Amino acid sequence: MQTTLTQSKPFTIEDAPVSEDLKPISNNHRTVGVFAYMSMWLGDGFNIGNITLGSSLVVAGTATMSLTQTLVAAAIAIFIISVIFALNDRFGYLTGAPYVMQLRLSFGKTGAKFASLLRGIPAIIWFGFQSWTGALALNQIAKIMTGGSFNNTAICFVIMQVVQILIALKGFKSIKVVTSIISVIVMIALFGVFVLLVTQHGTVIQSKLINVHGSWGLTFFSFIVAFLGNYTAIFESAADYSRELKPNLSNKYRGFLYFLPITVAYGITIVTGAMLAAVTGISSPVNAMSHIFNNNLITLFVSGFIILGVITTNSVANIMPPTYILTSLLKMPQKWAIAVVGLLAACSFPWLLVQDSSSAGLALFIRSYSVFLGPMTAIILVEYYIERHQSINLETLYNDNKQQAVKWNAPIALAIGAIVALMQVDLSWIIGFVVGGIAYLVLNRIRKEKRDLSENAQIEQIDLE
Repeated sequence: MQTTLTQSKPFTIEDAPVSEDLKPISNNHRTVGVFAYMSMWLGDGFNIGNITLGSSLVVAGTATMSLTQTLVAAAIAIFIISVIFALNDRFGYLTGAPYVMQLRLSFGKTGAKFASLLRGIPAIIWFGFQSWTGALALNQIAKIMTGGSFNNTAICFVIMQVVQILIALKGFKSIKVVTSIISVIVMIALFGVFVLLVTQHGTVIQSKLINVHGSWGLTFFSFIVAFLGNYTAIFESAADYSRELKPNLSNKYRGFLYFLPITVAYGITIVTGAMLAAVTGISSPVNAMSHIFNNNLITLFVSGFIILGVITTNSVANIMPPTYILTSLLKMPQKWAIAVVGLLAACSFPWLLVQDSSSAGLALFIRSYSVFLGPMTAIILVEYYIERHQSINLETLYNDNKQQAVKWNAPIALAIGAIVALMQVDLSWIIGFVVGGIAYLVLNRIRKEKRDLSENAQIEQIDLE
């Protein structure tokens, strides 16, 4: 019997058993410039979900916080969002690798796939919610254009899903083009709504939103978490976006690319949502706008802006992240993964999150998934900055033979952070972030885990005769 062993060949990233979409993007293949990147975050900020979140400040026509308290809470949330974005985008920007590969650093090759679901599931539900809101707006347009003979939100919902899936199938380049154009249109439109509210309903806003005692206690901090939680799923996967950004931008400059558009867009949308709900007593922004303007031309204009905002937000924040997760988890081609994400979003019952009387369901949904994403964000930041000192070997990261299946310190710390956060859901993200991060640091000191496995020989062929 003769045994023949071929010499093991050096591993390269091209040999990695992952989808091509999950491999690093080299500097010369990055196509998103500064203007397009800022437009992307402007478009994401000017969206109906953020307006709805602002309207959640008003319950049954009564504001739970004053306008001043709302602005302070939003400012604190935006500052934290920008800082986390600037810290967490560095992995993707420097390596070109996506979020699902970043999770390998702390969770292991198999653990990362399941941990990524905690990011993917909220994105899918947000996709469904945004599309349903866009469908309500599309239905408003159809009713006006047909003189009331057409009134079917379900059909409009299907149309919205199909259009967005088709855009996503064209890839990140088409998303860049769409968001660059739409963000400017939506920004102008929302400014128009803001001005109309202030000029035509200033007295009502003064009495119901400005001259309100409100609370600087738990309610105030819970809305910081809600405002923060609306972005936590997005900055959690910052690598998915920064890997597409053109190279040679400093860390401070990239931080500015997040801070400016998010401050402008998020601040205006939250205040607009609160004013709409205060004036009308209706929490659904689409129905509130239709009620308050009572003018077909303005309703057409506003509904059109809502649809464009939905397309932009879903394209940026809610389609591609779960698509990457499915391609990693199931080794599914990207086009099929996009279609599956669209189908799952349609099955998420998004119409249950917001009713005309209250949008508290949306705020509760945000605080609920923040229970898990708070500690998750802390874990990946601790791993990258403290445990690895920003030093990553990409070939090791992509080599399955050098990756543990599951690194248990991360899921244990995640569970500890989530359990403690559940004790006060209103402050879930903040509590989970602090507790999860500390737990991960302590576990790494008392329960040593290898960051990477030692070299394993790769045998190309064994021929036994």
